[in-house]
Amino acid sequence: MHEVSLCQSAVEIIEQQVRQHQVKKVTGVWLEIGALSCIEESALRFCFDIACRGTVAHGSQLHILYRPAQAWCWDCSESVDVHTHDAACPKCHGFNLKVENGDSLRIKELEIE
Repeated sequence: MHEVSLCQSAVEIIEQQVRQHQVKKVTGVWLEIGALSCIEESALRFCFDIACRGTVAHGSQLHILYRPAQAWCWDCSESVDVHTHDAACPKCHGFNLKVENGDSLRIKELEIE
């Protein structure tokens, strides 16, 4: 369950930003998750609530945004969006794809008081 370490890292980053910008409370967090990140949303939400306890983000609302992965199709020489590792190119339906991104989690936005 790598969601635990991901949430701990996210809270550390949030706390760094809070100190840097002299914020008292974080009320909302937007996380952007890549389609190929293998992150289980329910586990992420559970771990996030636990990781935020006792921090300035305690009680904050978690918003999750999903982002498709990008792949290069060697058959049609196009950059395309994919949602799974075994996806076909949506343009030419070939399987000669090189995945370029889409396995990350990043903090997209913080709502503060």
